[in-house]
Amino acid sequence: MTVVSLPGQDWIDDVGPVDGLELVPWTMDGPPEDRADEIRFVVPPYMGAGKRIGALAHAPAVEFVQLLSAGYDDVLAQLPDGVALANAAGVHDASTAELAVGLALASLRGIPGFVLAQREGRWTSPGLLPALADKRVLVLGYGSIGRAVVQRLLPFEVEVTAVASRQREGDDLVETVHGVDELPELLPRHDVVVVIVPLSDATRGLVGAEFLAAMPDGALLVNVARGPVVDTDALLAETSSGRLLAALDVTDPEPLPPDHPLWTSPGVLISPHVGGATSAFRPRAVRLVRDQLEAYAAGQPLRNVVHPG
Repeated sequence: MTVVSLPGQDWIDDVGPVDGLELVPWTMDGPPEDRADEIRFVVPPYMGAGKRIGALAHAPAVEFVQLLSAGYDDVLAQLPDGVALANAAGVHDASTAELAVGLALASLRGIPGFVLAQREGRWTSPGLLPALADKRVLVLGYGSIGRAVVQRLLPFEVEVTAVASRQREGDDLVETVHGVDELPELLPRHDVVVVIVPLSDATRGLVGAEFLAAMPDGALLVNVARGPVVDTDALLAETSSGRLLAALDVTDPEPLPPDHPLWTSPGVLISPHVGGATSAFRPRAVRLVRDQLEAYAAGQPLRNVVHPG
């Protein structure tokens, strides 16, 4: 039978038996304990896959890697020749979209300030705070997670604009998907910008000084993509002056050093890259892995292939 490694015995138990495949545990913290020369399909652990992918050198027969994350930039550069790669597109849609909306709400409604006041036992009177309702929201990156963000935003009575790498027809949620080349004219008309693009050569530093300068005074940037998509120095210049707000689940550098000025910059809310780390992850990930293994065993095409090997 074809040998497949999963991140642990708990994953083997949850995925269950698949005809034609033998499932073995491998955390990829070192060489496989058994069947190293026979493993053909590998599912790395969700956290730290990029740091573990070098362990594939101990499994020379591997031909396919199934990630449990949507992002794969840190894995692709280290992938051995001839090994195909799939990501977990769809698995993190609900969790990441929830956080994007949660960060926007928390920032606009002044939640960080309330938390600080609570610690001090101080009843604050902040006056009139901005609502998410009636805001014009631009979602930059209209893939599966971007679409999930829009689905959750619409009930808040907002006006949503979707932007992708190129212009295309809309769907049941948005009339049109605008191209990234339209950003200079779109940004000044939006109060909130949610960034959920993959990290690539085209998107690294995309949200730079020119991008941020085009956003109107008081606008909010929400980054649930990857830290290097945003130019940190350019963002600091805008938040330090108080002109823009930012809610960031990802930063550059990451982890953010304790003395980094982003921690204390006015109007910046930071969560420690937890977009996909919720109870919604496991059942969706298990379903994806089982579907992929069944397709693999049957010789059928696999989903979410981002690198054909």
